Amino acid sequence: MVCPSCGSLVGVRDDKCYNCGRRNPGLWGFGPALRRLGTDFGFRELVAGACVTLWLVTLLVTTLASNGSIGGGGNFLSALSPDNSVLFVFGASGAYPVFRYGRWWTVLSAGWLHVGILHIAMNMYWVWQMGPAITELFGPARTVIIYTLGGIVGFALSSFAGAYLPPLPLLGGGGGFTVGASAPVFGLIGAMYHYGRSGSSVIRQTAISITVQALLFGLFVPGIDNFAHLGGFLGGYLTSAFLNPMRPERGDHMVIALICLAASAVAIAASIATGLKFLP
Repeated sequence: MVCPSCGSLVGVRDDKCYNCGRRNPGLWGFGPALRRLGTDFGFRELVAGACVTLWLVTLLVTTLASNGSIGGGGNFLSALSPDNSVLFVFGASGAYPVFRYGRWWTVLSAGWLHVGILHIAMNMYWVWQMGPAITELFGPARTVIIYTLGGIVGFALSSFAGAYLPPLPLLGGGGGFTVGASAPVFGLIGAMYHYGRSGSSVIRQTAISITVQALLFGLFVPGIDNFAHLGGFLGGYLTSAFLNPMRPERGDHMVIALICLAASAVAIAASIATGLKFLP
């Protein structure tokens, strides 16, 4: 197999790479299996499947907790929306969950939850449209890393702004209570913009176009968390710069991607385990 650090051919169970000295370049014998997993990894199918499943589960819990009624908030994005208390239990982020209740891990879980059918439909549309292009540019493992870290930075910034900053011109206020895949999606856009600056003006212009459309939408539609979008973009840009998309994806990127997915699942599980007492 190929050494994850230098790209030289090494044995699966070699103790070290004889070119660069990296220890266990075959990832303790799991390297080939991880590389096959990366080749077959369906990023958009995974994200869409998990998000839709969690949305349906939160709708079901809302129905059971409210004797058959399903919510719909103050704007068209929240039609068929789970109750806020149910979203809180499953891992919504924002100033209140993070700073008032100390649920800091929700910056990992909030990106998998949604407030309504149009909300999830719009976010999954962008994941479905951008997923293949991003995985082609970065590789499936680095795409997962970018998506995860973009969401973390986005929700962390939104939570901080909601707790400590006044509303700002154009951006508005931070999120007192926030969910949605748009923060990690903006992570993908930020990574695309970084890649475009490094290697392709077409990709850069595409990223700018998507960003402008999303920002304009955020200015005119109430309830859009612009701080989460901004944080997601910055998180994706910086992660792309750190991972260096101009170099081949390495085997240990897949290990990190699996850790990201496992951490997200643990965050959701921890939210449910510690949040059931808040259900009415």
